[in-house]
Amino acid sequence: MIKMFPKCSKNTFLSLFTMAWAVLCFGQNPTAKSAFWNKVRFGGGLGLGFTNGGFNASVSPSAIYQFNDKFASGASLSFNYAKFNDDKFLAYGGSVLSLYNPLPFLQLSAELEQLRVNRTLALDEGNFEDNYWAPALFIGAGYTDRNFTVGLRYDLLFDNGRSIYANALLPFVRVYF
Repeated sequence: MIKMFPKCSKNTFLSLFTMAWAVLCFGQNPTAKSAFWNKVRFGGGLGLGFTNGGFNASVSPSAIYQFNDKFASGASLSFNYAKFNDDKFLAYGGSVLSLYNPLPFLQLSAELEQLRVNRTLALDEGNFEDNYWAPALFIGAGYTDRNFTVGLRYDLLFDNGRSIYANALLPFVRVYF
């Protein structure tokens, strides 16, 4: 059985969720928008990966601040699920990301992600459960058209034994409004 939220991190998760909810609520008041909130964009990413005997899916809501037409930076929450044969992984955490558009159709990205991983490994002598923190440092490139970007990203810190991802190279989809 995978423990979704270990006891020591329930309060941390609830605090982060409450802060994200407050930011979204205050950011939606059109009469009180400041110059700052006019440059904040909400959205996120979706990930999906398949391999022989494996599957990975992720959802990452995020908010970015658009400094100018070429550069944006922000933060993201991340929820991931992966299954490889009988092994299961559940991970949650956050990341900071930067987006750069050197050309109108090209988006380059860098993202530092920190995930709490809960995994269950099916072994001959029974299930083995492990909980740990896993960092990832992604660099990516994608085709962008206004609010939509699709591309590939590569994890520079990929560890085959600890990562929830099937491999270091992953497709991504991002949408910001």
